Amino acid sequence: MELFTEGDPIADTKAPDGPIETRWERRRFEAKLVNPANRRKMTVIVVGTGLAGGAAAATLGEQGYHVKSYCYQDSPRRAHSIAAQGGINAAKNYRNDGDSVHRLFYDTVKGGDFRSRESNVHRLAEVSVNIIDQCVAQGVPFAREYGGLLDTRSFGGAQVQRTFYARGQTGQQLLLGAYQALERQIGLGNVEMNARHEMLELILVDGRARGIVVRDMVTGEITTEMADAVVLASGGYGNVFYLSTNAKGCNVTATWRAHRKGAYFANPCYTQIHPTCIPVSGDHQSKLTLMSESLRNDGRVWVPKTKGDDRSPKDIPEAERDYYLERIYPSFGNLVPRDIASRAAKNVCDEGRGVGPTKLGVYLDFADAISRLGRKAVEAKYGNLFEMYERITGEDPYEVPMRIYPAVHYTMGGLWVDYDLQSTVPGLFVIGEANFSDHGANRLGASALMQGLADGYFVLPSTIANYLAAGPLEKVDGSHPAAVEARADVEDRIQRLLAIDGDRTVDSFHRELGQIMWEHCGMERTEAGLRKAIDEIRSLRDQFWQRVKVPGTGEGLNQSLEKAGRVADFFELAELMCIDALHREESCGGHFRGEHQTPDGEAQRDDDRFAYVAAWEFTATGQPSVLHKEDLKFEYVHPTQRSYK
Repeated sequence: MELFTEGDPIADTKAPDGPIETRWERRRFEAKLVNPANRRKMTVIVVGTGLAGGAAAATLGEQGYHVKSYCYQDSPRRAHSIAAQGGINAAKNYRNDGDSVHRLFYDTVKGGDFRSRESNVHRLAEVSVNIIDQCVAQGVPFAREYGGLLDTRSFGGAQVQRTFYARGQTGQQLLLGAYQALERQIGLGNVEMNARHEMLELILVDGRARGIVVRDMVTGEITTEMADAVVLASGGYGNVFYLSTNAKGCNVTATWRAHRKGAYFANPCYTQIHPTCIPVSGDHQSKLTLMSESLRNDGRVWVPKTKGDDRSPKDIPEAERDYYLERIYPSFGNLVPRDIASRAAKNVCDEGRGVGPTKLGVYLDFADAISRLGRKAVEAKYGNLFEMYERITGEDPYEVPMRIYPAVHYTMGGLWVDYDLQSTVPGLFVIGEANFSDHGANRLGASALMQGLADGYFVLPSTIANYLAAGPLEKVDGSHPAAVEARADVEDRIQRLLAIDGDRTVDSFHRELGQIMWEHCGMERTEAGLRKAIDEIRSLRDQFWQRVKVPGTGEGLNQSLEKAGRVADFFELAELMCIDALHREESCGGHFRGEHQTPDGEAQRDDDRFAYVAAWEFTATGQPSVLHKEDLKFEYVHPTQRSYK
């Protein structure tokens, strides 16, 4: 059976043309507005309370809309954004080291290996300067220099220091800033907060997104919630690999349900492998722990020069160490982008020079930094990260080097959106990591927090008004036939999962799926491996629907039921990811095809054939998806062979 068919091309009709420096300003002016008195009559659903969703709900509430916010955690502040460590990029140029909006724009397009839209990326760089001011006004405790000015540090893919940070807790502090803004609107009655609710379906009325079906995860009650527009801010899908740096609850269900209802899914094969993760220690693990990329500011990455050298790192003299990133990429050294650093670590381990019990690890050594700066200065910068590492591994990184290895971290793919952040389903807006729009084939470090807050605080509140201003829309409630049908579909799906009563746990299927994905659609992909993965995924999915055992009932708390629904969606997503990776016969960013590399092992793009966004349309489970191509045009940053040497 054919894997996919090709449909009509797709285009972003909302992005203005003309000078890129004025496109966002012109789009905001051209967009229609909603009278403040009319905003009170309109309802917007926001799914997710991370940086994107929390910021969006708070801002829309501040503007006067009635907002319904949903999250599956017991509190909005438990969103996975809180786990981000390293920092947030902004083109403030406080260091006077040559940074600018244009340089951040350039670094992001280049870092994404020329597979992102110029218009979106330039807007992101512009808005970045406003984010810092907003967060400082909220009281976010960014690190400061002795004189009181905000401090910055470097991150991968840049030669300037543009990353603002709050020790190793940047995501936590930024999320608390958004959370307090959200709570203020909840207190004022502008935002209705619904924690411990999971979105299980999108409701379409006359082709427009008008609501969602949610399940109360405590009582099991299934309800339909209606609105004038729906915003998805539900994060990425890295947990399709089972082992990732994501929280265990992170899933693809919200966006996948929307995909099945007509929202195109763009570039699903673009996943980010983070180079500084604590290595896997055994089959017992259910997730991995990230060590912040900020550590590469002062930590030096190395392995022994000799294959099979089992000596303690303290016993290996300098002359017998290979600081391979500094050797291969002298211009950027240890601060090369994540995809470059990850592949380099894999290569030295494949050569037999890996360290640690599994030999799948490299050293991240702070001896030089401690000698140069003193232990107290290093503690001030990274103390909580060092403490976290020691608690997990039992090793003191002040005395012995950390051991790190690449792991799945972020996903650049997501639902396709136009310049207004609207999906192919009218009235459905997608923000943050849930959309595909800004990072191309590889995300630069410290840009996730930047995109989430840019979308939530500054972009969506302007663009969603343009859609709502075309109203008023017909008032609908849960009795509408479309809402009744969507609710029945959810109930049927839950009963189907409960009725299987097989002999295998949900986690056993998820773990096996993750192993297939990591082996064949992880750091390196090949045609043979991807075809094998597709066959294995389909076979395992059939087994899942015949053999999975979901104990308990749908009435009340049932975490096995929650996981079963999410893993069922992961099976369908995994197949599309492999098909997308198979059809893209080039290497770019985090998508590395073994057949397409330069003589020195770097990613080899094919701009003549693949300089496009791959937007996939769902047909039916087991039937070929339809590929729609959005051609990428580069007027300001012309594609070249990406080099950090």
